[in-house]
Amino acid sequence: MAIIDARHAARQLVYERVFRGATLAAAVLVLLILGGVALSLVKGAWPAVSHFGPKFVTTEAWNPVTDEYGALGPIYGTLVTSTIAMLIAVPTAFGIALFLTQLCPAVLKRPIGVAVELLAAVPSIIFGIWGLFVLAPILQRHVQPWLIAHAAPIPVLHALFKGPPYGIGVLTAGLVLAIMVLPFIAATMRDVFETVPAMLKESGYGLGATTWEVMWHVVVPHSRVGIVGGVMLGLGRALGETMAVTFVIGNAHRISASLLAPGTTISSAIANEFTEAVGDLYTSSLIALGLLLFLITFTVIALAQLMLRRLSRSAGAAT
Repeated sequence: MAIIDARHAARQLVYERVFRGATLAAAVLVLLILGGVALSLVKGAWPAVSHFGPKFVTTEAWNPVTDEYGALGPIYGTLVTSTIAMLIAVPTAFGIALFLTQLCPAVLKRPIGVAVELLAAVPSIIFGIWGLFVLAPILQRHVQPWLIAHAAPIPVLHALFKGPPYGIGVLTAGLVLAIMVLPFIAATMRDVFETVPAMLKESGYGLGATTWEVMWHVVVPHSRVGIVGGVMLGLGRALGETMAVTFVIGNAHRISASLLAPGTTISSAIANEFTEAVGDLYTSSLIALGLLLFLITFTVIALAQLMLRRLSRSAGAAT
């Protein structure tokens, strides 16, 4: 029968209390930092918010000469480029993860997986330079003229792909963002798919299911919480990306129905103009853009958490 040393038990109790206190302090520190960032943004943005009011988020005009500022153009550019990126990146990432976990030969699985992870490590400015000097000329010479010519007879597509082929623009920024967020989503989906018990997949194959049926009816339902988390991770990256978008979007404070036209995003507008901002109202307007980006990102994360909780509850109820 083991005898517990009273002094050892007392020391372990002290260690436990210290450990609990340290972890609590770390958690509170994160909340304090987040609150401090939010308060500093609100304080810096207050002059612009109090001066323009709700008109700040409903006005497109951005004129430093007359001190007229509206955030509608950057908000529009941020949402549209992120939407384009997710429409391209999510299906592609799903295909990559499916191939790596279900179809890829063993000799290729590790090299391709490492390549996906290395793509995530490329600095954003490299993507911006590549997009400006390589992707944009290709789009300008070959892709955009084809889109303009073939979309002309179709009413809706004509509005989306009209105007001169600049090369740079909202569509180019969306494509660059898609390439940037693709490895994050693909790596997350791959890791989640690999956690599915082999017995579940083998049971599906044993019942005569095809690879696609096993993937869609077994793997995806088991992994949907992680899939949503990976998609939201990529969306958060797309919403806040700065340098790569600044290189290729054209940096024009205007809203155009055409995806080929130049535009701007919240982060690129701040990066372009903050060092040149003269006057309290100009600086405050740029900080207000940062506050809007903070709120948009926070809202996206909150909705993602709500969705994940609902998916977890439905999965628990199903089992």
